Amino acid sequence: MKRNILNSALLGVALLTLFSCRPKKEIVKAPEAAKDVAVADKKSDNFAMLRSRDLTFNTLSLKGKAQLNVDGQENGVTLNVRIKKDEKIWFNITALGGAFEVVRGIITPDSLLLMNRQQRTVLRKPFSYLYDYTNKQVNFGWLQSILTGNTFKEFMVEKSSLKLENGVWMLNGTEQSLAYSVLFNTLLKPSELHLNDAAEAQALQVNYDKYTPINNELFPLDLKINSAVSNKKINIAVEFVKTDVNVGVEFPFTVPKGFEVIR
Repeated sequence: MKRNILNSALLGVALLTLFSCRPKKEIVKAPEAAKDVAVADKKSDNFAMLRSRDLTFNTLSLKGKAQLNVDGQENGVTLNVRIKKDEKIWFNITALGGAFEVVRGIITPDSLLLMNRQQRTVLRKPFSYLYDYTNKQVNFGWLQSILTGNTFKEFMVEKSSLKLENGVWMLNGTEQSLAYSVLFNTLLKPSELHLNDAAEAQALQVNYDKYTPINNELFPLDLKINSAVSNKKINIAVEFVKTDVNVGVEFPFTVPKGFEVIR
């Protein structure tokens, strides 16, 4: 039973570091790489230029349809995500066109709640519980950045390598055993993110596509995540069908009667 609970937790966590219907939204195509690209003399100024393209928000409400492949078993689900910036990520995963809720969860900078309705359990753990499935350097801000296509402040530092190659920016670096790289497109938004920890046999690749304008900024509608932790592999392909910024959001989560709470 414990193994099933852990597998369900892993699926929920992987979905958060996520996302098939076609949204009727404006798509901003990245132009071909220009020959002349403005490059500042200081690396910090180039970092500031890339950070200036981050999506600014107080709250986000997202809905997407996802195809999940967990160790070769594929399923289609509906995913709802609500974010209060730097404070809370709420999500639920439903099947059968949204008629049946499978998992509901909340992640904060210091805690995790995960409800599995099929197993009638609620997992209540500190944020560090996620380190069983990912690198110990991962924090709440990283999950938030993965979902929104924003930059990682821990990577935008002087010791990182930032180069302009073929008209697009490439960011590379290492932090202890973790190697990271980010490829930006000509919109100055991430198109690929790679995190690799060979010592822990952990790898994560995120691909972004189809940026749409939100309040004169850009948000990625397409998200593809490939995660490998030891011998477990999870592939997720999501296209968001609804994106609302700075709207009122609620984070409902109550433990139903008869559910087992696992601490």
